[in-house]
Amino acid sequence: MCSTKNARGFTLVELLVVMAIVAVLGGLGMSAFQSTQRKARAAACAQNLREIGTGLVRYVAENDGTFPTLVMARVSTSDRAPALDTELAPYISDARVFACPEDYKHIAAATGTSYLWNTRLNGQRLGNLSVSYMGLTAIEEPTRIMILGDKEGFHPCLDNKVNVLYADGHASQELIFVP
Repeated sequence: MCSTKNARGFTLVELLVVMAIVAVLGGLGMSAFQSTQRKARAAACAQNLREIGTGLVRYVAENDGTFPTLVMARVSTSDRAPALDTELAPYISDARVFACPEDYKHIAAATGTSYLWNTRLNGQRLGNLSVSYMGLTAIEEPTRIMILGDKEGFHPCLDNKVNVLYADGHASQELIFVP
């Protein structure tokens, strides 16, 4: 015969403590998961810029080494000004690269792209690329000439930095301003 005198279940307090611990651990895990997801979307955005850069290289090759003349950004897709998404579309295999994965304001849907074009490059030849801002010495080093960048600080995990594509083809998750 079994005796059930010593058998004891959990008290209500013990159950509540266990549930609180599980809830705290779940919250920490969810926070880490969301942070990882944001960093992954920021990396996907940088990859979008690289793909647009590849399309731009094809455009430049077909146009005698000359960059397109584009507006920095459009107010809406109904604006017929030559823009990044309209002029480079034939050179891009997937139009979704024009939209940043973190663009929750749907800027790309409204304007055609989540990215800004550096209008200082308009009509320049690739062989003698040079950009100057506000009377500063011209920048001729491709690693420092910005081609494209996020329209906004879409990436909270980057501490309000933006993804940028430079003329040498590298994308960086920070924007360095020339003093």
